Amino acid sequence: MSAKRNHRVEGVLFDWDGTLINSYHADTSAYLAMFKEMGIAWGLEELEKNYSPNWYEVYRAARLPRKRWPDADRAWRTHYAKHRPKLMAGARGILARLRDALPLGLVTNGDRDRVTRQLREFRLTTLFAARVCSGDTVRKKPHPEPLRLALRQMKLDPSACVYVGDAPQDVQMARRAGVRAIGVLGPFPTEKRLRAARPEFLINSLEELPGVLERMLH
Repeated sequence: MSAKRNHRVEGVLFDWDGTLINSYHADTSAYLAMFKEMGIAWGLEELEKNYSPNWYEVYRAARLPRKRWPDADRAWRTHYAKHRPKLMAGARGILARLRDALPLGLVTNGDRDRVTRQLREFRLTTLFAARVCSGDTVRKKPHPEPLRLALRQMKLDPSACVYVGDAPQDVQMARRAGVRAIGVLGPFPTEKRLRAARPEFLINSLEELPGVLERMLH
């Protein structure tokens, strides 16, 4: 497949949760507390089995009535705010290294207010040439619309870009947008489905990313 693709790499775009920040504990703790408030008898096993970056898919799996989704959103945000996720190991150095060579973008299903706050806390606000969050497009990943919006903002050709994410939905979105996908194994329970999605490359950590990008150029 690689031999048939454009070998230029002119931009690198990233997922946020589970890829650049380790938000697993904050995310799952907020879910479990929210489920308890909503009267849903779900524990970690059920959540991990049905986990998706699109939280509405989780709500559907938990059979939470749509009219209660806004209350669930508020409860989740309240509980999430009690936690302070950290950057993934090596993320800051890798991003700084890549930024010197390529424009970077961020495409996430995360809420803009939360992601913007976290970028500010991590002093990464000016790092990304484009930031597309939940609500910026009508459709969420795995639909290609969020990634396409970021590419338009960055004025980049999809075939010259890569998208890095930790979930199968990241690979699906990239593929539908004509972008090469790099899967990275993260803290969320997505490894089996991520492998099944068959990204062009699968890496164990972000620290392997520069080497993979070098390979993609040759």
